[in-house]
Amino acid sequence: RPKVVRSVHYCPNTRKVMERKYTDLTSFEAVPSGAAYPTKDEDGNLLETEYGLSVYKDHQTLTIQEMPEKAPAGQLPRSVDIVCDDDLVDRCKPGDRVQIVGSYRCLPGKRGGYTSGTFRTVLLANNISLLSKESNLDISREDIMLCKKLAKNNDIFELLSKSLAPSIHGHAYVKQAILCLLLGGVEKILPNGTRLRGDINVLLIGDPSVAKSQLLRYVLNTAPRAIPTTGRGSSGVGLTAAVTTDQETGERRLEAGAMVLADRGVVCIDEFDKMSDIDRTAIHEVMEQGRVTISKAGIHASLNARCSVLAAANPVYGRYDQYKTPMENIGLQDSLLSRFDLLFVMLDVIDSDVDQMISDHVVRMHRYRNPKEADGEPLSMGSSYADSLSFVSSSEEKKDTEVYEKYDALLHGKSRQRHEKILSVEFMRKYIHIAKCMKPKLGEQACEAIANEYSRLRSQEAVETDVARTQPITARTLETLIRLSTAHARARMSKS
Repeated sequence: RPKVVRSVHYCPNTRKVMERKYTDLTSFEAVPSGAAYPTKDEDGNLLETEYGLSVYKDHQTLTIQEMPEKAPAGQLPRSVDIVCDDDLVDRCKPGDRVQIVGSYRCLPGKRGGYTSGTFRTVLLANNISLLSKESNLDISREDIMLCKKLAKNNDIFELLSKSLAPSIHGHAYVKQAILCLLLGGVEKILPNGTRLRGDINVLLIGDPSVAKSQLLRYVLNTAPRAIPTTGRGSSGVGLTAAVTTDQETGERRLEAGAMVLADRGVVCIDEFDKMSDIDRTAIHEVMEQGRVTISKAGIHASLNARCSVLAAANPVYGRYDQYKTPMENIGLQDSLLSRFDLLFVMLDVIDSDVDQMISDHVVRMHRYRNPKEADGEPLSMGSSYADSLSFVSSSEEKKDTEVYEKYDALLHGKSRQRHEKILSVEFMRKYIHIAKCMKPKLGEQACEAIANEYSRLRSQEAVETDVARTQPITARTLETLIRLSTAHARARMSKS
């Protein structure tokens, strides 16, 4: 919203031009001036305001909240209003982690004004630094050359998928699907304006304690832009957009939801089965068209929400019932299931060998101790992520990103061989960021293979009518095959 700094006025009777400067309580000048434009000069002559010659500056008011991990135990995170001017406007968006330097001021309360003894505090911002993963991702020329060299390996797709959530044992196919989701397909916009989405949506349905939520947490830490939400804690308008009232002006305005904030990113929805049918219907348009259309309270707008959806849900009966069909266990509509490119049913199968490997893997993670802790050095009690980003000097030499994680016999044990390589999380972020810049094209052989596979799936569904199906085979399945093939090409950094 613009704020006037200097206004210019012209008097037709005297043909003189006058100007007036404005200051308020948020300015660094001590004495605030009036906010109304002068209509008459000292002699009573009428004045005309020359808006083209007047000077304005951008003005914005933010509200920041204390980081949850830094909040005192048993208390809600505290918040404070931030006043931004000029180039500091629109430097951050809702959900970003920021570090702000400014001048601490107290202003009269909105209701009491100058007659009340109460006041509110604001911070006049002087500098805003982003602490998010996306803004601090520094990619050098050496990183690009290293990624291209690594992409020439024949088993690069298996290496990337194996490096996803290495603390979770098994689920190889699920990790490959999440890798395709992070890489994404290629978005197409046809000459007639039709948009073919390139975002891949994945749904995980399974028994409790099969690491569904842990996989979602790993995506939140790896993806450059990811927004978490839960089924019971979010509504349809909370996911898309809501119409709210501005406290200062009283005007109606749009408030962006989780999917709009995650544009060009990933939305992780946990407990997807706990959402009501009305709220789930609100995300149908977002998952296919990539936009949110709002027609409420006299506001007609269309917002971009080009994001991938990673949802996790439990079966209808709490646990998967082997004696019922998959559709009865899933309990979701076909119109919603067809919008998910991949659907995985994760079962808790009793197997003594697998259970022994999982228990050994989990126990080793609990036995693991940080090397600094073993040497007797004190560990930070606060947020190491925020602290490490807050006090890094630009003059310090930047360390090279480690490509592979170091083997630890106590941590990995039997679950990983010494010669087996796992990519580090920081390098995975850079590799995914670079690979998403690739725009692979479908060749003739790939088009023929995709068409044959789609035809086989359709004919198999028509012939095997007695087989219980989990997902309908529609024309969206053909687009799913195209998106998965382009995501696989991005993993190899191939142009075709």
